[in-house]
Amino acid sequence: MSKLIPVIAFLFSLASNLNAIEPNAALRAFSDGFADVAAKIKPSVVTVYSEKTIKLPQFRTPFGDGFPFQYFFDQDDSPRPRHSQPREHQFKQTGMGSGIVIDKDGRVLTNFHVVDGTDEVKVKFADGATFDASIVGSDPRSDLAVLKIKDQVPADLTPATLGDSESLRVGEWVLAVGAPFNFTQTVTAGIISAKGRTRIDNNSDKYEDFLQTDAAINPGNSGGPLVNLRGEVIGINTAIISASGQNAGVGFAIPINMAQRIVRQLVKSGKVTRGFLGVVIQDLTPGLAEQFKITGTKGAVVNQVTKDAPADKAGLKLGDIITHLNGQPVDDTGQLRNRVAGTDPGTKAELTIVRDGKTRTLPVTVGELPEPGQRLSATSNDEAQPGRFGIAVEPLTDRAAQGLGVEPGQGVLIESVENDSPAEEAGIHPGDLIVEVNRERITNVEEFTNAMRKTGGKVLLLIKGKDGSRFVVLSAK
Repeated sequence: MSKLIPVIAFLFSLASNLNAIEPNAALRAFSDGFADVAAKIKPSVVTVYSEKTIKLPQFRTPFGDGFPFQYFFDQDDSPRPRHSQPREHQFKQTGMGSGIVIDKDGRVLTNFHVVDGTDEVKVKFADGATFDASIVGSDPRSDLAVLKIKDQVPADLTPATLGDSESLRVGEWVLAVGAPFNFTQTVTAGIISAKGRTRIDNNSDKYEDFLQTDAAINPGNSGGPLVNLRGEVIGINTAIISASGQNAGVGFAIPINMAQRIVRQLVKSGKVTRGFLGVVIQDLTPGLAEQFKITGTKGAVVNQVTKDAPADKAGLKLGDIITHLNGQPVDDTGQLRNRVAGTDPGTKAELTIVRDGKTRTLPVTVGELPEPGQRLSATSNDEAQPGRFGIAVEPLTDRAAQGLGVEPGQGVLIESVENDSPAEEAGIHPGDLIVEVNRERITNVEEFTNAMRKTGGKVLLLIKGKDGSRFVVLSAK
């Protein structure tokens, strides 16, 4: 036994030394991995400089140019006012962002907002080489743009390797590269903190499916790459949420899989074509689920169907709940919009819906998304007074109908909304139109009054405003 003691002591000493060495080696290897990724991606990252001419009218007095000496006498000695041509002041506005080289032909992927409205664009590489660039195509709806080097493309150009954003997992390490505050070729590290983020821009015309990261992103990072630890681009850094306008640990990147679909179309035709159903939808809230007698809150509620659009031809109706597209579950409106938009026009698809508690399927041919751009009290009955739900209505005039884009006789106009009422809490405003009450069509104040008399403590309204239609559940006080 005594002979084993030195051996055991030696083994304990060796184990102790290994424990001391291996963590440091692992940390060095981890650090080297970050450095290797940065070295691999930086030659493909460019700083994008843009310039545009801003034209503003020059200040003029309300009395005209040259006051008080603006009058002169003609040959007949009669005074005539002298008016000069409107003057215009011009100045150059410069901007800066980032971009990533995506092919050997010198194409660069960046954000639309980095080059929006610019007259001149230049791209600068890590070695300082600077080139004029032209805009191949841009897409405001996804906030993406493709540039191309105008002159001779460098022979040693290094396109980035594009990865697979679908395979990303929350918690994976990523690096962001760009030019925050004009500090070019800056590398920051973080993780993927969430996937599938929508409603970041609060613009209903935008298509969003953001990756969320806590890697530091600041002004100037826009258009730069978000890369995984294999050095593959998995996102295009686009936006931040911050009260100060600077990094607060919540940044957003466009998934590279989504970006590649846009790039292919921009390179081919200079524009993006998206699928279209012709419906306005909203998320299925617990309150709506209760009213529609459906379990769970996954799906999208149809609250407007465009006449003669693909959805209308397929037989989709107001109040239908879309639960699946081509057999794949629909979680919310953002997911459904992105799936439809990513479907080629003319494609045959299948919608699974719930209508009046029953599930059915509707075949639909996806269309092509158009370009952007097309007083009385409610009643004397206590159950319809503003005190219960906080609204009073009036007939829909021809002028108001024209403003809302509807035909006369298609609802009643909200005249007033009571402070701190259920209607105000639900975001209902004077001037909105009530189209349905508890799934009953309303054409005038009398029908509204009768429908409201039938309500209990809750009422389901279909409201149409300037931003479209939506279902609202109101609970009486």
